Amino acid sequence: MDKIINKYLILKFSKTFLITILVFLCLGIILNLFEEIEFFKNLNLSFVLPIILSLSYVPTLILELLPFIIFISSMFYFLHLRSSKDLLSIKVFGYSNLKVILILSFFSFILGLFFLLAINPITSTLIKYYETEKAHYSMDIDHLVAVNKNGVWMKEVSESGYKIINAEKLNNENLEKISIYVFSNDKLIKRFESKTAKVTTNTWVMKNVYIYDIEKKSRTFYDNYEFESNNTAEKIKSLYKNLNTVSFLDLIINYTKLNEKGYSKNLLNEKINKFASLPVFLFLMVILAAIFTIGSLKTKQNYYYVLIAIFTCVAIYYFKDLSLALAHAEKINLILSVWMPIIIITLFCSIGVIQINEK
Repeated sequence: MDKIINKYLILKFSKTFLITILVFLCLGIILNLFEEIEFFKNLNLSFVLPIILSLSYVPTLILELLPFIIFISSMFYFLHLRSSKDLLSIKVFGYSNLKVILILSFFSFILGLFFLLAINPITSTLIKYYETEKAHYSMDIDHLVAVNKNGVWMKEVSESGYKIINAEKLNNENLEKISIYVFSNDKLIKRFESKTAKVTTNTWVMKNVYIYDIEKKSRTFYDNYEFESNNTAEKIKSLYKNLNTVSFLDLIINYTKLNEKGYSKNLLNEKINKFASLPVFLFLMVILAAIFTIGSLKTKQNYYYVLIAIFTCVAIYYFKDLSLALAHAEKINLILSVWMPIIIITLFCSIGVIQINEK
């Protein structure tokens, strides 16, 4: 009988979770579609491309919102379980509130592992495709700053033409192994090759520079050369903050390579701990939802619980951001900042679960 009840609880919960995630998916696609249409409005392209890009981007967004999706779906599930009197029926077979909560919490933990190990590699591939395609079309929209497996790429447009800049990597404040292609009227007129460039300001200080004049068919060498650019190290470093294109497994396996490529250890450790905390986060969000819903048989309070769910999601979301902001300001340890919201929720849930189990 226990197996039948467990299966019933998990199947019903899974159905509610799938419906919730589909609602979020549809809303995300619709909202992102407007942004993609705005991005491509000046290009003569098919409407299919913005749809494909939205479908590529939104799964990553869903993965980031997964703790809140599981919380909302748990709220609705527990409200249904309570209002339909199923909870009372289950208790007849010896199930306590705590046992029901733990069954669904451990299921959510396993669900988190599944998303982390099976879904995350897919979302990272999709977001990589999304950024590659956007970068490609950015070439026609007068801006391009991107980091990929071939290094750092930039496009700078001026009245006289445009420049394409490629560097192997960013090392502290220096770009290494730089190639700069200068175009005028879509015609290549100059090419710069440099071993390194200090890019702390908009005036780059390049060393060991060869300048190839395509029209004059000449080559000039400079020990030091000042190159004016719209980009600085600070702007380029901001590109390295996006690790959504790298899956959790890749972060673990290629940690050293990513660090050598320019990603800081702090950023890598932060992302790894965010991923690792996902199953635990899902586990706790189910318990948190149960605390707000189980314990009262008054169906009139359903709207009240929904409002609590929304407020709680917003509060946790901003608390996570605040915690990370304190870490980036070096006020607290970075790893602690990732786990701090989970520690706070754990303390709250440990008190709430005791009260629920007594009802």
